[in-house]
Amino acid sequence: MTIDKKFIDQFIKVTSKAAYASSLFIGKKDKIAADKAAVDSMRSQLNKINMTGEVVIGEGTLDEAPMLYTGEILGTKNGPNFDIAVDPVEGTNFVANNLPGGLTVLAIAEKGNLFNAPETYMNKIATGKIEKGLIDLDYPLNKNIKNLSEYKNKDISSLTVCILDRPRHKKIIDELKDLNVNIKLITDGDVMGALYVSDPKYNIDMFMGIGGGPEGVLAASALDAYNCFFQGSFIFKTDEDKNRAKKMGINDFDKKYEINEIVSGDSIFCATGITSGDLVGGIKLNKDTFSSETLVTHKSSGLNKIIKLEEILEANNT
Repeated sequence: MTIDKKFIDQFIKVTSKAAYASSLFIGKKDKIAADKAAVDSMRSQLNKINMTGEVVIGEGTLDEAPMLYTGEILGTKNGPNFDIAVDPVEGTNFVANNLPGGLTVLAIAEKGNLFNAPETYMNKIATGKIEKGLIDLDYPLNKNIKNLSEYKNKDISSLTVCILDRPRHKKIIDELKDLNVNIKLITDGDVMGALYVSDPKYNIDMFMGIGGGPEGVLAASALDAYNCFFQGSFIFKTDEDKNRAKKMGINDFDKKYEINEIVSGDSIFCATGITSGDLVGGIKLNKDTFSSETLVTHKSSGLNKIIKLEEILEANNT
């Protein structure tokens, strides 16, 4: 089964309009308002699409999120059944503070093919296309680095690893320094961080570290279309975390998930820039229009490209 290509343009419209809605709050120091604008727009647009789409990764549970909550059904209820994963604003701080890299992100898969990730942390590792067994979360860091160095025929000192700048990563960062590996630290946005491995032009050889589980699923859905390597393992610190995971059908709390276990079958991924970053340009306002850039992938057709759109500004563009 594949997802009809006709849906690609519709989903690009969803993320581009949500990015525009959020862009009205760039630099306003209000990340909640920036997120809410994107959520409201995204929900409105998704409800116009001829599908029955269930949110499997959203803005939290019904109690926490009045819009785009996990389990919410979207669409006209006419058309195919889809799983939907959303991050209406990845990098709310970027948008609120007018910094590069704010994105609106959406992934669509056939029903039952997108992992329902709990709201918890995930230990992740990603690279470009490699041989099976070369990199593994269970390997020591120096083994993964050495293996990747040999596979790419690059000196270890020429490798670059991207990781979130967090106190929890101090030990990894120190070890990378000892190995003389180049380090790219990012303050937020670990969907974008993982996507750096998708293309040599970004000069990132590996993405690693602990970040959000839902963001891991979103990143995997894009990396799958590039035939990249991704592996993730959820971190359950409390009994509450474990109980929530059990309700989602997760019983092995130490399991490593390969990319084909996180997203199986066909998928579409869209990431539209709110503020300009390395992946895509941000929203640009013109007199009567706004322009956007969206990174889109469609696994079955091999599509992975940046789509530029110009849309007419409406009184209420949601």
